[in-house]
Amino acid sequence: MNFHPLSHTQIKQVNSFEALVSEPFKGEVNAMCWNRPLYGDFEEIVNKIPFNGTILELSESMLLNLSLSDAGKLARSIILNDFSMLMSIGASPTLNLIQCYERDNDNPFFATDVYSFHVDSSPIPTDTFLCTYAGAPSELLPNDQALQKILIPEIHNELKTLYEGPEEGYASYVIENCYHLHYQPKPNATIINLGLGNLWRLAVDYPGSVVKPCVHRAPIEGKGQVRLLLIC
Repeated sequence: MNFHPLSHTQIKQVNSFEALVSEPFKGEVNAMCWNRPLYGDFEEIVNKIPFNGTILELSESMLLNLSLSDAGKLARSIILNDFSMLMSIGASPTLNLIQCYERDNDNPFFATDVYSFHVDSSPIPTDTFLCTYAGAPSELLPNDQALQKILIPEIHNELKTLYEGPEEGYASYVIENCYHLHYQPKPNATIINLGLGNLWRLAVDYPGSVVKPCVHRAPIEGKGQVRLLLIC
């Protein structure tokens, strides 16, 4: 097992894809994990694809054209099966090789890139699915250990200083810049590693949602490390 069983009340573990997509979020539960062992050589797939940039989206044809060992073929079949299952429920998964994401270097006091703890937002009901096959796994911050950054007095005051419009436009300014989606860990917070091979479903911030959105982030990649990530 690549993933140590979690006891946090907001995470529910399931044993199948069917349960992952059908179990409702309710109460504190806003993250579902299909906890599964990782078979096959996913690093072989990473190493077989020439990659010198920051992010490369892999197509099904790119995967099928790779010459792989039996272990690599097993890894490929797992990825393609995950794609097929997600597409069967109307999702649009993408598979990315990631050297690093673009950083938000313009914000003077906190970044709004995916390395910051954040929640996903949508105007319609939806969920986020993700699975890390190779490289550093994504991370989750329990909601009860997260502080919304715009409510932290020092950050609130900084935003008020930067904002130069009328008072009634401040809320729109915060939303337009996605400041409201970002969080900071409380002191001594427990950051949860989502593990390799586990397929996750995370709650999203949308109108009418009955649960809190799930706070998560991309990990800082190690030097020379490439992630293989499925997400939708």
